Amino acid sequence: MLREKHNAAAAKYIPGDIVDAVFAISCRSLPVDHAYALSQAIQEALPWFAEEPGAGLHLIYGAASASGWMRPERPDALLQLSHRAKLTLRLPRHRLDDATALLGRTLQVAGWPLRVDKVAMRPLSRITTLFSRCVVLAAAGDEASFLAAAAGELEALGISSPRLLCGRVTPIATPARIYRARSLMLAGLTPAHSLALQRHGLGAERKLGCGLFIPHKDIADLRSRPE
Repeated sequence: MLREKHNAAAAKYIPGDIVDAVFAISCRSLPVDHAYALSQAIQEALPWFAEEPGAGLHLIYGAASASGWMRPERPDALLQLSHRAKLTLRLPRHRLDDATALLGRTLQVAGWPLRVDKVAMRPLSRITTLFSRCVVLAAAGDEASFLAAAAGELEALGISSPRLLCGRVTPIATPARIYRARSLMLAGLTPAHSLALQRHGLGAERKLGCGLFIPHKDIADLRSRPE
């Protein structure tokens, strides 16, 4: 049964037509670059996912470090996942019941079994600093052109004058091409603009985990932060 997450910061979240479905999972390891493999596994289990305009996939991230272990950098290296790791899909609210078809299934992701156990619904946030680990923008090569492209897309959404900070390039490999995604933080948004950006996303390839934003508590130099 689908349940809604509640916590002390619940007042910062609002109901809406786009929400996150947060699944508990059991999975020992995944490659650092697991975007394509995970997307394909989700689409096999949920055939409607690929064509659903409002649907996106959050990639799975292990801890940056733990007990002397440091998160690996190479795309083919393995992430060691804890029991707290989650699989999260950003979905139109009307697709939540359809997404529960994942429950009890074991997905094969790049040769690693990933069992999906239970799900909770998480609304979008009013927090005005947002972060995306991977954003893919057309014709955005170096940092300056990436920020200019991001500002242009934000302007087209009616979102102007946020503070932008981009991070390092992350390669995302598919059989067709390798995408060069960058992390992006935005601060100084209004609550309305924050919600609009979480609903719409930025750039391309939502089904590969790109362009989806989550709330962030502060703005800092992404180049010095492990991802």
